This record gives sequence, structure tokens and C-alpha cells, in this order.
Amino acid sequence: MRYARQIRLPELGEEGQARLTRGSALVVGAGGLGSPIAIYLAAAGVGRIGLVDFDRVDESNLHRQVLYDTKDIGRPKLDAARDHLRALNPEIEIATHEGALTSANALDILRDYDIILDGTDNFPTRYLVNDACTILGKPNVYGSIFRFEGQVSVFDARSGPCYRCLYPEPPPPHLVPSCADAGVLGVLPGVIGTIQATEAIKIIAGIGETLLGRLLLFDALQMTFRTMRLQKNCDAHAPVTHLIDCEGFCNPMDITAQELSEHPGDFTLLDVREPHEWNAGHLDGAIHIPMQQVPARIDEVPRDKEVVVICRSGARSARVQQFLQSQGYTRVKNLTGGMSAWKRDVDPSVTVV
Repeated sequence: MRYARQIRLPELGEEGQARLTRGSALVVGAGGLGSPIAIYLAAAGVGRIGLVDFDRVDESNLHRQVLYDTKDIGRPKLDAARDHLRALNPEIEIATHEGALTSANALDILRDYDIILDGTDNFPTRYLVNDACTILGKPNVYGSIFRFEGQVSVFDARSGPCYRCLYPEPPPPHLVPSCADAGVLGVLPGVIGTIQATEAIKIIAGIGETLLGRLLLFDALQMTFRTMRLQKNCDAHAPVTHLIDCEGFCNPMDITAQELSEHPGDFTLLDVREPHEWNAGHLDGAIHIPMQQVPARIDEVPRDKEVVVICRSGARSARVQQFLQSQGYTRVKNLTGGMSAWKRDVDPSVTVV
């Protein structure tokens, strides 16, 4: 009875439903994209759903992360997600993998699932997911969002292009604003995540034509969908033979949260977030100058100390780092991943908005 309406579809039928029941899917990221993905995979009856995340539910998540309610604020996302999905469908298995996906654990986590769905919001993890899927020979259902626009595709290096065929190398950090920096329409990840779930269901059930070899582009303001053809071009980019973490994308003027935590007194910390972000939580001893005020208040930044610039995700701080360097500062580092990385890798109790 639970699946009666989709079993009636002649393209799916009982055999397709049985494949879903036997199937498994890993959702990397339980946020804006991961929420609708997980909800619809659970509702469709995918037998085992894995979730990877390290964050806690924040009030600023709720306008787009529909897997959570107001009562979940402060809870680990995986705990809240597991409860909601089990309430939706107690007949399936929900597996949780708490912590960040890294080169050390990615292959072990991804290995046990039929299909991987990328619900992440940063380039290092997208490349890590792609490379792990390439090594393991698994389909990767990709989605990304930015303000009012989204992208979806299916990557599978065995028979089509991989993510590196589309984007061979990551862009410079200062050109990659996060949702916190640039904003995002709350319903946008619902649209993109639902399409990702649709592709996964089709692949597991063995029905229809997927987006393999195509990139679907959605513009919510214009309400348009466009499709671009993608060519398999794995011979043109660096071969995927091993996994690397975000440090592999960093330049010498970057510093990780772990590195900063080991020698915090060696640096002057410059937090360039907005006042409401600073008030929610910040590092002791940091100087607070919002990014837009830095040019007018540059004299407050010491030139005789090594400076670490901090924002939420590392994008705004990279722009400030470049500005300071253009003004003659020679000892300026950017905290990669920003306060989000500090919360993930050093102090989970800090509040990041």
C-alpha cells in the first residue's frame, strides 16, 4: 500500500520497486540539497540510505533545509534527519556517518552504496566525491545551487563524463562565495535536490534516461530549464589515482583550522564577518572589521604581525587577503573553510550563522 501509486506505473512496476528496496544510496551533505534528496528517497522506498554530515541544525537553515523543524535547532543534523526519515518510512534502513568526508574515509564510506548523491556546498568535497566515485566505479548524482540558479547532472567515468570533465580544476577561493555570503532562494535546493532524487530513483530502478552526458541548468527568476551536452574528456584532465583533501587546493598563504588551533598566539586574527555573525560566535582575541569597512579601517590591521583573515567559509576572507596584499601586507593568511571549518575540526560548540 505504501508504494501502490508508483508500482502502478508500468515503467516501474513491482520489479522496479523491488530494485529500490534492494538498493542503497549515500547522500553526502544533509543540508539544503540533502534534505529533499533524503526525504524523497525514503518515501520511494530505497532500502538503505546513508547520510554524511558533521553540522548541527541552525535557525538560518530552516528556510531551505526542509528535513528539520524549529524544535531541531541545536541538534546534530544526523540525529534529527534519522528521526524524521524513520518517521516517514520505518521500513527502510538509515545509516549515518558523522564527520567530514576526507581522503582517509571516503572510499570506505562510499564503497558500500550503489549510488552517491552530492549534496555538498564546497568545491573540495565535490572533487573528493567525484574522485572517490571514479576510483570505485560508482554513479555520482551532482547538484549545486547559487542564489536563484542550480545545476544537476549524473557523472559516471565508466560510461560518460566525470565532474572533472566539466570543471578540471577548482576555481580560486575568492571567486567562490557560499550561500551564507551570496544568499540562496529557499525553494531552489528543493527543486534541484528533487531532480537529483529523481535521477537516483531512475538509476536504481533501471528506468528512463538519465542526465549522464548532460548538464541541466535551472534559473528560478526566469523559470527556465536549459540542457547542455557534456563530453567525456577524462584523458584531458589529470588522472584520478588517489584522493586528496582541501589542503591539496590551498596555496601557501592559506592556513587550516587545525593548524591555527595549534598555534593561535602566533597570529593576529582578523574577522571580517558581519556583526550578527560575530555576535553569534567568534574566536577570542580576534579583531572585528566587517569586510566592507576594511579599506577605511586598514590602519587597525598591524603590519608587523602575521595576520589570519577569517569569515564563515573562506570566500570573503580570501578577497580581504588579496586586498591587504595589494596594500603592501606580506604576511596575510586566509583561514580555509572559515569558521565553518573551525566548528567542524576544532570546536563543535561554537555557533556559526
